[in-house]
Amino acid sequence: MELVFLLVLVVLMAGALASGYPVAFALPGSAIVAVLLAAICGYLFAGNVDAYFAVGGPGQWLSAGVTNLRGVYWEPERDTLIAIPLFVFMGIMLQRSRIAEDLLIAMAQLFGPIPGGLGISVVFVGALLAATTGIVGATVVAMGLISLPAMMRNNYSTPLATGTIAASGTLGQIIPPSIVLIILADQLASASDQAGTARTALYKQATGELTMPSSFAVAPTSAGEMFLGAFVPGLVLVVLYMLFILVRALINPKVAPAVPYEGKYDISFLGKVLLALVPPLALIFIVLGSIIAGVATVNQAGAIGAAGALVMAGYKLKDGEKRAYYPAIIAVVAIVLMAVIRSQFHVNVRAINTSNNMLGVVLMALALALLMFSLVWSGWRAIRIDNTMYGVMVETAKTTSLVFIILLGAAMLTAAFRSFGGEDLVREFLTGLPGGFWFQFLVVMAVIFVLGFFLDFIEIAVVVVPIVSPILLADPGANVTAVWLGVMIGLNIQTSFLTPPFGFALFYLRGVAPAAVRTIQIYKGVIAFILLQLVALAIVAYAPPLVNYLPTRVALLSETAPPPRNPGLQYCVDRYVFETVETQGDAIRAALAKAEALDIGVLSERYQNGLQEGLKNANDVFGLIDETRTAEAAVAAATPEYQPLHRVVRDLERDARRLDAEIRELQTDVSRLRGDDPKIVARRDRLTARIEELTAERDAFLAQIPEEWDAAHKEFAKLTQAETRAGNAYRRAADNAYKPVGEVVALLEGANDLAALRARIADVAGRVADGEPDDLADELSDLQGETDGIAGASDVRSALGDARRALEGETPNREAASDALAEAVSVADAELEWRQPAAEKLLPTLGAYEETIRSNIGLRQLSRFPREQALYVASCNADHRDISLNF
Repeated sequence: MELVFLLVLVVLMAGALASGYPVAFALPGSAIVAVLLAAICGYLFAGNVDAYFAVGGPGQWLSAGVTNLRGVYWEPERDTLIAIPLFVFMGIMLQRSRIAEDLLIAMAQLFGPIPGGLGISVVFVGALLAATTGIVGATVVAMGLISLPAMMRNNYSTPLATGTIAASGTLGQIIPPSIVLIILADQLASASDQAGTARTALYKQATGELTMPSSFAVAPTSAGEMFLGAFVPGLVLVVLYMLFILVRALINPKVAPAVPYEGKYDISFLGKVLLALVPPLALIFIVLGSIIAGVATVNQAGAIGAAGALVMAGYKLKDGEKRAYYPAIIAVVAIVLMAVIRSQFHVNVRAINTSNNMLGVVLMALALALLMFSLVWSGWRAIRIDNTMYGVMVETAKTTSLVFIILLGAAMLTAAFRSFGGEDLVREFLTGLPGGFWFQFLVVMAVIFVLGFFLDFIEIAVVVVPIVSPILLADPGANVTAVWLGVMIGLNIQTSFLTPPFGFALFYLRGVAPAAVRTIQIYKGVIAFILLQLVALAIVAYAPPLVNYLPTRVALLSETAPPPRNPGLQYCVDRYVFETVETQGDAIRAALAKAEALDIGVLSERYQNGLQEGLKNANDVFGLIDETRTAEAAVAAATPEYQPLHRVVRDLERDARRLDAEIRELQTDVSRLRGDDPKIVARRDRLTARIEELTAERDAFLAQIPEEWDAAHKEFAKLTQAETRAGNAYRRAADNAYKPVGEVVALLEGANDLAALRARIADVAGRVADGEPDDLADELSDLQGETDGIAGASDVRSALGDARRALEGETPNREAASDALAEAVSVADAELEWRQPAAEKLLPTLGAYEETIRSNIGLRQLSRFPREQALYVASCNADHRDISLNF
């Protein structure tokens, strides 16, 4: 019966949306009505309100709704949605400042003489507006009012002109910053968690092990990663649009003739173009550049964009007046001053230790006050002129409220869908399809494309994505990233603005197009661009690095980059080390031989054994790498024969597990049917018969497992275990080869710094008897801080701490402080006794050896990736890797 109410839910939702009922109320209303009907029918006909629910009942559905509500509003780690009102404000403010008009006129004059130049200029401006305003309706209307009449006057093909304008206006859905990408990131965050749980369960069922290696985990995504991932695909789409218009104009010049510029290309024209082009480009650079550089989060970048939009509106609203640009000039001066101050001073309010630091903080505060003055001035203009600020704030509040209400309604709908078993039904349907992941993915993309004919992008994003994404992300065969899946869905959803009959871009353009332009011409015009979007979708599907590379690169080069020891990066780290040892092995061996020839007797005894062991491990690394590669080659050679058998058996076992789950549910139902009532007995008999049928069906699936499976699986497992053992042995040897060498080199390189520190400690020790205790304590605190940068100085630091504590307080103990400082000097002397001669004798050769192996054999021991290695690992990790044979 739960399937009946699942159908009721879907029909109610489809009917409400088709009737034009507001989406924000259609989604939760459908869920509430379907759940109430199921509960009432269950109470009336089965005596239990939970009877017609596949999972839980009305109480669990309500609990799930509350959980989803908390997820949207109260979970501090889910702050992605904060960026929505910021970017909405940015887009609406720029739209009200009439930036599109200046851009369209300037770019049309610049590109006009090229065949198809007006169309290319529309695409170019559409891309710029996408990266600034991101508002489809405003972009299409502006270009329809300005560019469409100009294109018609110059004899452009009406379908081409209207198609170009409509398609260019939709670029804001995929070119960041985009509200669609933010919503998808939020939905995929929870989908990744569900997929990770499903993959862990699959690993446990396949291997019997309780924990899954973290290298097989499903990585979540964020709005920042979605922005970075969509950047290149967005540019690919722009290039496809431009190439299409150019090629069509070259083949048939009549459809898109060149339009000569009647004026002169002089300094005045250049100034006009730059004035129209530079501000939006600068805003794009600041907003997206801050995210790409890792300087700002998406939320912070949204705040930067909102402030930049306000400054731009400040001078655009006063366009043509004498002092129009004063606020913008002040803002630019303030930002330049901040950059200069930041480069010259250590600006940190919590770390003001010197007068120089205080000066930097004061100067930065003055520059910030200047920027705030610029923002207040621009905001005052927006308030006074045409009541712009009020209109922008109202529209921002409306749009943001709409998005959030739809998100909450979708959460209620999704919870109801799951409670009626809809998610299990979709999972069984998709996983039961032949062809594996890629056919499942193709079906999902086709469904989303078809839904785009009738539904808005938000409805698709919040209803379909939470249901299908966990299923696709959990597949270990494709092992796709969440950011790639999100961008693919985003590209697909973008077509919903162009597909008739409900494509919103078509409605917007129809509303401002002249009466001479027929609706059928608009529909014909967008067909080519819909096909181009599908081509872009195919390109990105074929080349995942177009999406994955940039987010991975930025992550590995950021201040919070994961270390090279991160399990999820080990495959690519190993590839880099193997290739480097293969190409630079002779140089590494030569440096190793020189290090082995050194007389290390001058070192402290506690470091001699470690260094000798490290050099021995370095020699072993070469052989262990060969063993690892041999083991990997054996697995690769056995894979083509084993993989088809593995896939067949795992599919059969999956079907058997599905039947097992159904059998357990029926057995539970049977156990609840007690008594001798004829109706109960009849129902119990029916369920028992059904259990027997399902058991026979399950046994039939298991009987289809080939006889050679056990032997083949054991043999392949031996190969993979040998590969794992070889890899672990190589990594242990590489880590142990570098660690002692790195420690000794750091100690020897710090000998001079330790000697200088020892002299300063001795100087303080000489002033303990008559110096001011507070001043001496502050000086000792500074000396303690300096020991952090000197390897092996922890004992010195401890003694300095004892001396400082002895001088602090109401009754300073000068004698105890003097003894502690004497201890610090003694420890430093003991270290310097062997460090200085060892540095002179060993450091040139040992330092060269350490530098040679640091970025290859010793890579895993580093705290962060060097640039070259980060770029290699980013490129390697950008491809999807099949890990299904581990499951």
